[in-house]
Amino acid sequence: MTKIKTFIFNPFQENTFLLYDETKECVIVDAGCNEENEFKQIEDFISDNNLNLKAIINTHCHIDHIMGNAYFVDKYKVPSIAHKEDMPLIERSNDMAVAFGFKIQEPPVPNRFVIEDDIIEFGVSKLSVKHVPGHSPGSIALYCENDQFVIVGDVLFSGSIGRTDLPGGDYDTLISSIKQKLFSLDDEVIVYSGHGESTTVGREKKTNPFFN
Repeated sequence: MTKIKTFIFNPFQENTFLLYDETKECVIVDAGCNEENEFKQIEDFISDNNLNLKAIINTHCHIDHIMGNAYFVDKYKVPSIAHKEDMPLIERSNDMAVAFGFKIQEPPVPNRFVIEDDIIEFGVSKLSVKHVPGHSPGSIALYCENDQFVIVGDVLFSGSIGRTDLPGGDYDTLISSIKQKLFSLDDEVIVYSGHGESTTVGREKKTNPFFN
């Protein structure tokens, strides 16, 4: 069974997820940490639970989701994974950091670019990649069929949707991505978003004001 530990980091209150299973292998999704005490929270959790970090995964590459990439790639010698369409965001990350008053380690170029229906494996866990552009060109969702959850980045929130007024965003594309790729999942699937509380596919189909 894949377990999820949630950390809330940086002034944007971004959700960083650490996924692990009974094999003790783990991955970090959206490493939004940038301060020493934030890095330590994850390091302590990995150490206390005797986990073996295998990869850093990004649902998308806006600055608040990639600030910790370089730190963990360097410290644990693990690959980073993202969608190629978000490379322009990585290339502009230092400029964006300065604009928001951050100083960051320059995020590395991903070692692996994923596309629709790719499978990311660690331990006995499998995450199916769904390309869900609209918030950013390379936004992906990570669907775990066995444990019925999906990590969606900033595409879908409890009662809301992701911004589309940032470079590369498109409202119609985002709505289409959610309807076709996320609302096609079972109603019971738990949705873990990049900010805020978790929800379910069924709840958002019924109550999200952008779809009613």
